[in-house]
Amino acid sequence: MKAAQISGYSKDFKMNVNDIPVPEINDDEVLVEVKVAAVNPLENLIGTGSVKLIQDYSFPLTMGNELTGVIERVGRHVNEFKVGDPIYTRLPIEKIGAFAEYVAVKSSAIAKLPKNLGLVTGAAAPLTGLTAYQGLHEELKAKPEETVFIPGGSGSFGQMAVPIAKDMGLNVIVSGNAQARERTLAIGADRYLDYQTENYWEILQNIDYVIDTLGPDEFDREISIIKKGGRLLSLRTGPNKRFAIDRNLPWLKRQLFGVAGAKFDKKAAEKDVEYHFIFVRSSGSQLQKLTKIIEDNDIVPAVDPTEFGIDDINEALALVTTGHPKGKVVIKF
Repeated sequence: MKAAQISGYSKDFKMNVNDIPVPEINDDEVLVEVKVAAVNPLENLIGTGSVKLIQDYSFPLTMGNELTGVIERVGRHVNEFKVGDPIYTRLPIEKIGAFAEYVAVKSSAIAKLPKNLGLVTGAAAPLTGLTAYQGLHEELKAKPEETVFIPGGSGSFGQMAVPIAKDMGLNVIVSGNAQARERTLAIGADRYLDYQTENYWEILQNIDYVIDTLGPDEFDREISIIKKGGRLLSLRTGPNKRFAIDRNLPWLKRQLFGVAGAKFDKKAAEKDVEYHFIFVRSSGSQLQKLTKIIEDNDIVPAVDPTEFGIDDINEALALVTTGHPKGKVVIKF
């Protein structure tokens, strides 16, 4: 089968499409014929070695983190899925490989495809959906009637995070470009700020939670609008000691992440705010809950119209990295 692989970490890595054997499955796994795989900024972080302290890989490494596909074979201990089921998944962090014609994956990491999504749109849902779900439920522990602000939340993350937050009974404020205002309000946002004409840090105050999608340059402004005892969750700024402890990482990694995140922890502590960082993990049970939210709210993630196959994988990643995709970039098999 064809698989897009890297042979090592590199600042300017390229994926090579190699012919490798179809994987064997364990008793708790299923073999999935991959139909569509999504391409994410996470691929860049993995390929450059930026996340090797969180997860280090062996080489050659088949890349790719989320996909839709059809079950081709089931392990002896798998009862909840059958051959022919269409599924979607964010693959387990320790065993990625969506950029391949087939993948072996634990049944505990997959869920049946939502009824309102096709194989293309479904591939755009699991990574951002699980990030939003885990961020709101586990990291922020958000409660009904509290307020969450998502700066830069008009893109693919916001498409999933807004309905999930509303499903939890939260008040949701989003900032983004003017073109996304109506679509973001239509999926449930209570308030929308146009970042080109409105500075959120001059308008908002006493916010319970902020979910950062923009990175470290925005940290001080985000902290400034959070009330005492509130929480800031970042998808991009970087891990800290809390992240390492929560994930049971070894002592050395706790120290390293403690040093790396010290500046942000100190700034947060000065404002009596908790700083959290998230690196999303796979979870079939959470995907099932996400499926209900997707179906009930008829959420259909935007997908960039550019057509890519596995042989175009480097061009697809370049569009994610340096272009301006109109939704999630995907490759089709």
